[in-house]
Amino acid sequence: MSKLSVIVPCYFNEDNIPVTVRELVANEANFPADVSFEYVLVNDGSGDDTIGALQRAQAAYPGKIRIVDLAANVGSYNAIVAGMAHATGDCQAVITADMQDPPELMVQMYAYWQKGFKLVIGNRQDRGETGPSRWFAQLFHWLMKHLALKNIPDGGFDFVFFDRQVSQQVVALQERNSNVFYLMVWLGFPYVNIPYVRRKREIGRSRWTLSKKIKLLIDSLLAFSFVPVRAISVAGLALGLVALIYGFYIIALRFVSSSEPQGWTTLMVVVLFVSAFQMVALGVIGEYVWRGLDAARKRPLYVVKDVYVTAVE
Repeated sequence: MSKLSVIVPCYFNEDNIPVTVRELVANEANFPADVSFEYVLVNDGSGDDTIGALQRAQAAYPGKIRIVDLAANVGSYNAIVAGMAHATGDCQAVITADMQDPPELMVQMYAYWQKGFKLVIGNRQDRGETGPSRWFAQLFHWLMKHLALKNIPDGGFDFVFFDRQVSQQVVALQERNSNVFYLMVWLGFPYVNIPYVRRKREIGRSRWTLSKKIKLLIDSLLAFSFVPVRAISVAGLALGLVALIYGFYIIALRFVSSSEPQGWTTLMVVVLFVSAFQMVALGVIGEYVWRGLDAARKRPLYVVKDVYVTAVE
């Protein structure tokens, strides 16, 4: 008999919760009879009545739902880690609370897990975003695939099914300012990629703002790639070579020509260009240093305010 823990990060999902829980529980009928279920719903410091909606859902389905109420908003990825730490299933899945990802896909994921795969990824084949948001998402995944983790699937994914061993490894890492889904791939276990088309959101609005997307891009790139620092080194060497050649050019003019370059414009351009490069270099290095300091502090990724569990009637 296997136990499946379904982890759902919740942030301003008061209206979604009744629909989400109902669909998840209804999806149990698609699984073999010997599979038991646990739903770990994490309230990520929501400002609405998400916690009330979760408690009402827990009362409606006693013994199935475990609520992890965080003291403050720490971001969906840290909330997922909190859910993984409290999950007790042999296998686990992460799905969003807005039901844009089809719960029925978990049956196929479970079948692959039974075959021995530690990680199964639901890979979005189409996106609901249009215009700049879509372009940003495509740029994000292109950069991550070509500069950081070459073995990630094309397109985005935040619907995953994984073994308890994967969960334990991710929780043990306690990695800050990172991407929990990329961490699962980084562990190195062979995975199966299942393509699917994401549903349109029907209830509420997304809290996934542009600023959060930009932060995720920076965090993910710096957490899994040294390309930015190496790019600075290459650019520095290139600028040094250009400066050396230009220096020889100036010295040669001094000896072979009586007319020297005026110099002021050239000097200012060179100084401003080099200064700009130095500021960018300091900024990139500072990002790495700040993340090192943040990790060295060893502050918790999240603080659990309360955990609500009900017994089976």
